[in-house]
Amino acid sequence: MRYFPPFLLLLLLVALFFRVEFFFTVLYFLAAVYFLARLWMRQATKQLRGGRQFTDRAFTDDRVSVRLSVRNEGWLPLLWLEIDETLPLGLRAAAFERQVIALAPRGYWETTYTLNCYRRGRYQIGPTTLRTGDPLGIARQELRWSEPRDLVVYPRVVPLERLGLPTRSPLATLPASTPLFEDSSRIVSVRNYQRGDPLRRVHWPATARTGQLVIKQYQPAIARETAVCLDLHEDGYATRFRYDAIELAIVVAASLANHAIVREGLPLGLVTHLAGAKTGQSIRTSEAPRAIALAPRKERAHLIHLLETLAEVEMLTETTEPFIALLRRDRLGLSWGGTVVVVTGRGGAALTDALLGLRRGGLAVALILVGVTRPTDGTGDWAAPPGVAVHCVNTVRDLESLA
Repeated sequence: MRYFPPFLLLLLLVALFFRVEFFFTVLYFLAAVYFLARLWMRQATKQLRGGRQFTDRAFTDDRVSVRLSVRNEGWLPLLWLEIDETLPLGLRAAAFERQVIALAPRGYWETTYTLNCYRRGRYQIGPTTLRTGDPLGIARQELRWSEPRDLVVYPRVVPLERLGLPTRSPLATLPASTPLFEDSSRIVSVRNYQRGDPLRRVHWPATARTGQLVIKQYQPAIARETAVCLDLHEDGYATRFRYDAIELAIVVAASLANHAIVREGLPLGLVTHLAGAKTGQSIRTSEAPRAIALAPRKERAHLIHLLETLAEVEMLTETTEPFIALLRRDRLGLSWGGTVVVVTGRGGAALTDALLGLRRGGLAVALILVGVTRPTDGTGDWAAPPGVAVHCVNTVRDLESLA
């Protein structure tokens, strides 16, 4: 009770004024009850332990089970304990409801609730708020514990059984243990020997100088790399259903990455813009939108990093670097013969010039237009540039037909 200390002070003044022994007796009794209640709460809450356990990675439309537990490790009981869990709105439906429990000495309580991952993003689960009080309701205490944890919801990944992207590399659709042809007459660097390396690649002079086995690194001759260039600018998509089109474009990029790295075993990179980190349904806008480029790699850890990036990206509504400027960068970090997959919502003269520039640089180019049924939708008489494969994806079923 917030007014109990002032009441004790008032009672003390009355007792001093009237000098009645009964008033002093009541004052001493109530003061003892108050301090014992405060001590009870302080000691009881110090012995509370527990936590939250859940899988912190999921895909869109997954259901994540969360287990929340509280244990009283002390010898003082808690007659009532209110437990409230802070959850983002984006994971609502079948969410946690506030509960009031009692914990005996050495008591344990546990509950499980489910989060429905309706939408990709990075969400913060927690913290947990505990409220309790003494048996007489004199002293109440609130504490926050079980630090919040992030739940990353990846975008949906559509399985593509076989994807025929254009390429100038004869090995682009064949999985192999080495990612590229090498010119054995051109040594560019050396590295430490790893188990399984052939002895014919040992650089013996360098081994003699360093005292440990080192392996030759050769100049690559033909690349087998792919870069997905994702357009997140709102003006790159048709005005109607623009948000849905960009979400579908993100699904396209995630599906291509999963297919290339998991099914084909080929390196794939991502080039796009990132407009701050996404937490729940809000974006921290302390950072201006910036271009990011993930170099092509084929490790599963790289795929996870790429999916986490796609989970956090958002539609760009403010003026920033045009998407065409990304395409005009120095070959997008790809070697000759690599493949560029451009994912956007509409064509245009500037896009045609950028795609032809990539082809002149020795790269194979594919264009995926999202949110349209024909390449000319919303662009008048625009025609696809020569030598560029164009696909239209208006629904997830269209994405499946790419294979």
